Amino acid sequence: MSLENTVVFLTGAGRGIGRAMALKLASEKAKVALVSRTERQIDEVRKEIADSGGTALAVPLDINDFAAVESAADRIESELGTVNLVANNAGSFNCIGPFWEVDPDAWWQDMTTNVKGAFNCCKVFGSRMRERGEGRIVNVIGGGTGTPFPNGSAYGSSKSALMRFTESIAAELKDSGVIAIAMFPGLVRTTMTELQLESPEGQKWLPRIQDLFAEGRNVPPTLAANLLADIASGRFDALAGRALDVRHNLDSIEAAIETINANDELTLRLTGMEHIGEWEAQFRK
Repeated sequence: MSLENTVVFLTGAGRGIGRAMALKLASEKAKVALVSRTERQIDEVRKEIADSGGTALAVPLDINDFAAVESAADRIESELGTVNLVANNAGSFNCIGPFWEVDPDAWWQDMTTNVKGAFNCCKVFGSRMRERGEGRIVNVIGGGTGTPFPNGSAYGSSKSALMRFTESIAAELKDSGVIAIAMFPGLVRTTMTELQLESPEGQKWLPRIQDLFAEGRNVPPTLAANLLADIASGRFDALAGRALDVRHNLDSIEAAIETINANDELTLRLTGMEHIGEWEAQFRK
């Protein structure tokens, strides 16, 4: 695989999953714009990539600031070239506890970073991609996307919203040459999950996270990096609007693309909602 002509805008690139993604993409000859609010972290990753012969640009940025994203886009495309892959990996999970106890502003901050931040990046770069008629957008989802996430409702709600947003923009971009796909990296030991493991709130309200790591459910971040590289190569373009999981057998997924699309699988759906019209008719009788 070679991504030699790919220019990447990668958020949350300074550590954890984002760092692994950056190193993988750079190793495949992509040029990577490393985005984070923490300049020190992304500069360290930039140096690591440069020392290995790759190309990267450190871009300190608050993705919640739309004007700043626009300015960053101009800089990146001036210095690296036209961005044709956006990976919205940055995430926030600082609000832990039942809804009646958590701070409303903290709850909304997780929602803001995980949804508004991704929206800003999609709008800025997706608009440019649409005008050119090519590009790929990858939104990283997580726990709570398809199931309840008690005591982590801000994170779970935001990731569910991000999945629905991915489906929506994929439909809006149909036949435009721009692909939007979601991906689930699994439970990875990162700074985010360390907070869940070590903080008093995490230990009190998220004991299942403790159990999962104790059971050895830790997924290496390299799996997410490899999947992102596969998506960047175009391997799964036919699954636009759907979610890929690093734990999937990707060869099997690729072989079943027609079936997945025909059965509307790997999507965010409410079971039984297709019958709501029938139920409403019964109530009106």
